[in-house]
Amino acid sequence: MHGLTRSINGVFDHAPDSTNGNEENYEQNSYNDFMKNDILLNIDDPHQLEKLYRQNKSAFRQQFSLAYPELKENKVADFWNERLNYESEEVYWGTTKDITFVIIASILAGTIAKLPAFFNLDEAYFYQRNIGFIIFPILTLYFSRKNKFKTKAIIFIGVAMLVSLIFINFLPHQKKSDSLLLSCIHLPLFLWCILGYAFVGGSLGNYEKRLGFLRYNGDLVVMTTVILIAGGILTGVTIGLFKLIDLKIEKFYFENVVIFGVAAVPIVATYLTDTNPQIVNKISPVIAKIFSPLVLITLIAYLVGIVISGKDPYNDREFLLIFNALLIGVMAIILFSVAGTSKSIKKHAETFVLFLLSVLTVIVNGIALSAILFRISEWGISPNRVAVLGGNILMLTNLILVTIRLLKALTKKSDKTEVGAAIALFLPFYAIWAFLVTFFLPLIFNFK
Repeated sequence: MHGLTRSINGVFDHAPDSTNGNEENYEQNSYNDFMKNDILLNIDDPHQLEKLYRQNKSAFRQQFSLAYPELKENKVADFWNERLNYESEEVYWGTTKDITFVIIASILAGTIAKLPAFFNLDEAYFYQRNIGFIIFPILTLYFSRKNKFKTKAIIFIGVAMLVSLIFINFLPHQKKSDSLLLSCIHLPLFLWCILGYAFVGGSLGNYEKRLGFLRYNGDLVVMTTVILIAGGILTGVTIGLFKLIDLKIEKFYFENVVIFGVAAVPIVATYLTDTNPQIVNKISPVIAKIFSPLVLITLIAYLVGIVISGKDPYNDREFLLIFNALLIGVMAIILFSVAGTSKSIKKHAETFVLFLLSVLTVIVNGIALSAILFRISEWGISPNRVAVLGGNILMLTNLILVTIRLLKALTKKSDKTEVGAAIALFLPFYAIWAFLVTFFLPLIFNFK
């Protein structure tokens, strides 16, 4: 009973001030708090619990997991915990309607990928500007359909996609244009952010859903890799079998079957991870646990190697580019590691490894940032330097915040879930930067 009283009081003790924060975020947090307390108050009322569950299944699941530690001796709570966390050993293939949607979406993605062949277009020109439109609009449609978006939200997404498509394809065709190339590189990132908006159901203030989007990306990479490996084996076997009967099908197979298959893989992988989360939700955290210490060791060895070799990121442009690529890769590993384990970082060692990795990445980022500033002071502003400078400042700020939260988690001065919140907090800033580089950088530098 005392635990219940503390929980109810906690709603008012920790409620954020709506005048100082985002109103949508405040309303979402308030709803979640009261959902949790409704669960605590009605734990012995099966009818009311079922009613709460049917009102909002995802919110009920999330808040029940937070409330369950206080209810472990309760039989009804134990039943609900098993019900919500039960994982079937069988693969669920979904309804006929869902499968039909996935098949049509996969064919559409393959058709878009084949447009250069259908209309005799320059493949290099087409794919450089439109590769993001092969997959992201279809995945966005998938989650918009799943979350049952209202007409206004669908129109917003459609307009954003259409404007992006028109903008990137009507930019002047200049072979040596850094700003244009940067726009093409950042456009898929912007489309990825729109996908994130669809994934969270428009609830931009919900940090848990933002982290769920990062987990989805990690799971998608794992599932996509598995499917591609299986597809590669099938391709080799198929071509080999036809060679035995003196039929050379390589050109036809790669130009038709492979291109449609590759375009369909992310869609099929999304559907499988969405309908059967038990397939990969245990693999991604294991991969994160294995690779985090390995990356830490590699990063230490690399920094020592830089000192020994005498490589200079301040005057060597190519080395600086590789340095930044390394930074982005390590940053992604940290983000996905924390996002994948933010609910289950229980071991002190795991948190310590992530903390050390974050500290080293901050150092690497600091070196890269100072090198960029040095090059700007020596040779002036260019599209590449502006884009890299903005991205590095964002990543460094995000990393510092994550490092501070990890340190607090190590010293037990804060809850470890706050580490995930620090990551989710910055996702909109990455979206804004991708938008600025995509749509404004070419105009500012006059397509140079």
